[in-house]
Amino acid sequence: MEFRAMVAHESDGGIVLTKQEVGEDFLGPGDVTIKVHFSSANFKDGLAITAGGGVVRKYPIIPGIDITGEVVSSEDDDFAPGDLVVAHGYDIGVSHNGGFAEYARVPADWVVKLDGLSPRDAAALGTAGFTAGLSVQSLLDRGLTPDTGAVLVTGATGGVGSVSVDILSGLGFEVIASTGKTDAGDLLAELGANEVIGRLPEDPDAKPRPLAKARWAGAVDSVGGKSLAYILSAIGYGGAVAVSGLTGGSGLPTTVMPFILRSVALLGIDSAYVPIEKRRELWTRLGNELRPQHLSTLTHVAPVTEAAEVLATIQGGSHTGRTVFSVLGEF
Repeated sequence: MEFRAMVAHESDGGIVLTKQEVGEDFLGPGDVTIKVHFSSANFKDGLAITAGGGVVRKYPIIPGIDITGEVVSSEDDDFAPGDLVVAHGYDIGVSHNGGFAEYARVPADWVVKLDGLSPRDAAALGTAGFTAGLSVQSLLDRGLTPDTGAVLVTGATGGVGSVSVDILSGLGFEVIASTGKTDAGDLLAELGANEVIGRLPEDPDAKPRPLAKARWAGAVDSVGGKSLAYILSAIGYGGAVAVSGLTGGSGLPTTVMPFILRSVALLGIDSAYVPIEKRRELWTRLGNELRPQHLSTLTHVAPVTEAAEVLATIQGGSHTGRTVFSVLGEF
């Protein structure tokens, strides 16, 4: 079996992504072979094609941490040819060849049957949308409701942020969207944001206060660093912050005050190694009650052969929303 793929190689101290024909050995181990329809653009994919990115253990590799498509063969009774599926996380695209190829093969316990979502919409959600879904679900599990108060979303034009805004607004929450992109107001309003504000804290040089005036009942944060410290200080009593990113830094210059005086919860969100049953349950919700209402608005489609150019915009900070890579028929 031979098929075409975008393969990342080490070259002269850097990483290059090139189109090439590969053999079945590139599929790697697994029970389920998938004809890939779509993948998507994620920050982690950009790191996979960056020298010193720190996510890929060995080159060459086919990047693409998101895979959606159709099962063509399966050694596991839970899947049959023709099933539409999504697979993401675990080692896909970092040590196990991923979705930037005509075919992919993965273990059955990494695979989710699609329920209520097309392969294109599942790719539009992808790892970022799944992370947004986990974040929102964690706030719901904490007891937050639309009556509790406003919810802040930071990094609101990014993949996690934009999908979070869409999901929360669809559930009836008042959503405050924080972004550094001054031209993003119309998009975020269309996704359902009630108010758009700038990056936080407003004065990045000011000394952080242990507690600030309570402004929000909860937050979805993909920034971390000083921004997260400020947000924690401004969450109301019994509130929570779901955190999944560190673009603002991995340090957290805060105190215990929000936790012991306001009973604020800091909820860590990891999407890569979520147990498969919980993963499948959340994907079902994402196709139903948590389904974003404006997914087509925040989604762009590009051929997978343009992956390097698109990923450069994510790393450069100019990318907005979600980009789906069309794989089927693009080689």
